Amino acid sequence: MVAYGAEQRVRVPALRAGWLTQTFVHWPYRPEAVQALLPEGLAADEYEGAAWVGLTPFVMAAVRPPGVPATMPGLPTFAETNLRTYVRSGDGRDGLWFLSIGVAWPLMVAARAVGAPYNWGTLRVSTGRHTVAYAGSRRTGKASYRLVVRPGDPIAPTERDVWLTSRWRAYTRRVGLLWETPVEHEPWPLAGAVVEVLEETLTTAAGLPAPLGEPVVHFSQGVRHVRLGASRPCFRSAGA
Repeated sequence: MVAYGAEQRVRVPALRAGWLTQTFVHWPYRPEAVQALLPEGLAADEYEGAAWVGLTPFVMAAVRPPGVPATMPGLPTFAETNLRTYVRSGDGRDGLWFLSIGVAWPLMVAARAVGAPYNWGTLRVSTGRHTVAYAGSRRTGKASYRLVVRPGDPIAPTERDVWLTSRWRAYTRRVGLLWETPVEHEPWPLAGAVVEVLEETLTTAAGLPAPLGEPVVHFSQGVRHVRLGASRPCFRSAGA
């Protein structure tokens, strides 16, 4: 069972931010289809016999180093879109593996240095009276998406809801090693959501086949107290 609250404290964050206006669109896949896209040392995590891939657009807000208040004027705020899946490392701990990360702030692409698959692109998030609309396209290649959702009422998260939305470390691979980046934030406040428009080529660009079924969708107003720790090698993981 994945923890609803953060599994660890990030006492000395490398970066602080808010993740706001976030939608989670999750598809089930055959585990072997996802495993084929993972590096050595990571195994596809499963829920009820399926691996899951999530499209998660949101607003990255007030990005700052530790010690800088979120109210300081001029802090960068921009749209980001992740295509992610859920994995376990050789020591059995769960986390995220990013198949792609689209970002509207070009300086974030420097995070490729730690193995994160950032792509600079044109991304938009707009909120209407009853809907939230997202769109994005890469500056290189043809991968793009358009998503419009109608958020519903807040929900009490089920075990599956928590499993799909709550992870407390991300894995990357560089210089032949598996690395992990810890994260801490308050639990996601989740609501149901209905998809009104969904057009995307991100999954096929990542090498995924057709999913096993229709997506599971959640919306969240977001979390404002995100603390990202420094990346560190996973020497305990197989293949690292």
